[in-house]
Amino acid sequence: MALPSVQTPLYNHPLPEIEQWLRDHGCQQDADDLHRWHLDTPDWQADIVLEIDALVVLYLCADGQGQDVQRVFKYSLSRQDLDEAIFSGP
Repeated sequence: MALPSVQTPLYNHPLPEIEQWLRDHGCQQDADDLHRWHLDTPDWQADIVLEIDALVVLYLCADGQGQDVQRVFKYSLSRQDLDEAIFSGP
């Protein structure tokens, strides 16, 4: 499955392509809550939730004091912008 150009806003990606993009980044889909994904990296962990109008990213214990950090990214952002914003970490 070929993804659209990295400059394409995420809202122009079909859901299976968004899911493949998340898998390509090492995210794992929650078996019970299919719109929720989890990512473990050597440096940080995050939950990514596909909401109706945005991706909600919850970086777990990310503020240096054990608090979670939440970020909301609109689907109008390009996949490249989202790659840089989400997968670079908290």
